[in-house]
Amino acid sequence: MKFFPGASAAETFAVRAMTAMTHGLVPAPASLLLLAVLETAIGLALITGVMLRYALAAFFVHMAGVFLSLLLLPDDTWNAYGLAPTLEGQYVIKNIVLVAACLHITAEELTS
Repeated sequence: MKFFPGASAAETFAVRAMTAMTHGLVPAPASLLLLAVLETAIGLALITGVMLRYALAAFFVHMAGVFLSLLLLPDDTWNAYGLAPTLEGQYVIKNIVLVAACLHITAEELTS
């Protein structure tokens, strides 16, 4: 969805998070394209197994940035004094499932 400006409901949040993490050094359109390419490459690698170890490393670095947004944009991600996530916060937190799946894939990859 990030390849098509305006198509993703999380686009604005993703751009704000990237702007905060890069201190505005990466322009919004470039950050959106960068995220789209990175997420697509990771997904293709997970599906095909091509360059899987690199993709897993990129995935975990990407997820670190995703979860960092919970701290960098607290007004956007938390309601009620940090006790309840907003819709954007829930969008970030649901990635715990992806992290768990990729931890399993990483364990399998390292033991093979």
